[in-house]
Amino acid sequence: MKSGKRNRRFRRIGVALTAWLMVGAGFAHGEDVSLIYAGTLLAVPGEAPLTQQTIIIENDRIRGVRAGYMNAEAVLGPDDHLAAIYDLKDQWVLPGLIDGHVHLTSENNPQGRLQTVQLSDPDRAILAAFYAQKTLMAGFTSVRDVGARGGDAIFALRDGINRGYVPGPRIFAAGSTISITGGHADGTQGYRDDIAEVLHSSGVCNGADDCRKAVREQVRRGADQIKITATGGVLSNTAAGLGKQFSDEELAAIIDAAHAMGRKVTAHAHGVDGINAALKAGIDSIEHGTYLDRASIRLFKRTGAYLVPTILAGVTVTEWANDPNSFLTPPQRAKAKIVGPRMLEMARLAHEGGVKIAFGTDSGVSAHGDNAREFGLLVEAGMTPMEAIKAATVDGADNLGQSANLGTIEVGKKADIVAVKENPLQNIDALLSVSFVMKDGTMFKQE
Repeated sequence: MKSGKRNRRFRRIGVALTAWLMVGAGFAHGEDVSLIYAGTLLAVPGEAPLTQQTIIIENDRIRGVRAGYMNAEAVLGPDDHLAAIYDLKDQWVLPGLIDGHVHLTSENNPQGRLQTVQLSDPDRAILAAFYAQKTLMAGFTSVRDVGARGGDAIFALRDGINRGYVPGPRIFAAGSTISITGGHADGTQGYRDDIAEVLHSSGVCNGADDCRKAVREQVRRGADQIKITATGGVLSNTAAGLGKQFSDEELAAIIDAAHAMGRKVTAHAHGVDGINAALKAGIDSIEHGTYLDRASIRLFKRTGAYLVPTILAGVTVTEWANDPNSFLTPPQRAKAKIVGPRMLEMARLAHEGGVKIAFGTDSGVSAHGDNAREFGLLVEAGMTPMEAIKAATVDGADNLGQSANLGTIEVGKKADIVAVKENPLQNIDALLSVSFVMKDGTMFKQE
């Protein structure tokens, strides 16, 4: 008798557990479903646009794309709930845009060096949230933040956005940039020694073993990807040039350590010696690439690495360098006058050579929210409008290792969708005025 009661109790528990699991998996109730009526749909940039399409969104994913403007009754299951219908019949609809190079916790300004010692980490987090919202409203639903001031502010913002606490793009964060002492991302140049000690970054390393440790430390902190400074840079306050800064042994250690922990690695690189050394060591992508040459192009094509040209950053620093009243220090101004004007021609050379190009702006140097200015510069460098859009969608997702989730409007992908009112294939500047923004199936902007 006791055994029978115990068996019945176990059966009741089993039934209850099965029902709970079915509800959690979405089997015991319907889903929230939204429809988008797209007049012209660029579902897979690089392929021909489609007209008069219905995008079916289930929660945060794309359930389907069908020809014609479907009635809700034709697409809803018996227990589904119609959340919304978005009428974009007179607009061009395309995947959410991806910027592979931003710095959300800062934006260059005349008070930048003072703010380094004035702003707290919470201040940086609030600033980053403000810049993140501007970025999302510009149509960029995913970004890679490749080096952030403010301690763990960028990780807190990333996680807060993922939880729905604050609006912003999906963030793939690198944490602190890996740099040699005194290198481009050291960030302590020109400060008193005691202040420099406080500003010391966990990404600064010297020697192969120390650099492995620095990579592992960023992963421990929560880094999604790893960023290194393979060469000197324009905005570091030092006359250290633009050439290679890590030894070959250090580069190999960094890349091996990152790859062993499942992280892609990208390299800030201007000088050709640093570009080619990073490519030979197995880097996944190069940021800037100012002095790349024919040998670099062969290495890009052999390794499959991406170039993120950041032409907008070059235009921005050139404007500063030519303004006698700008806030650049003498070392910064001297480097900006050399680097800035070369960026457009570099991108042209890479594109003509068949290098894979992913979209990135270096926003934080340029103003956040102005990211789409890069499209026009890519076209000026020789890309077609379709190629420029593909760089910020299909190729942008591939650059981040996120092709399974992002970059196209296809079944199973994240429901990241934007729209513009003009044909961007005829006028790339149409992307400067995004009229509709959806991320993870949630509408954030509609004009």
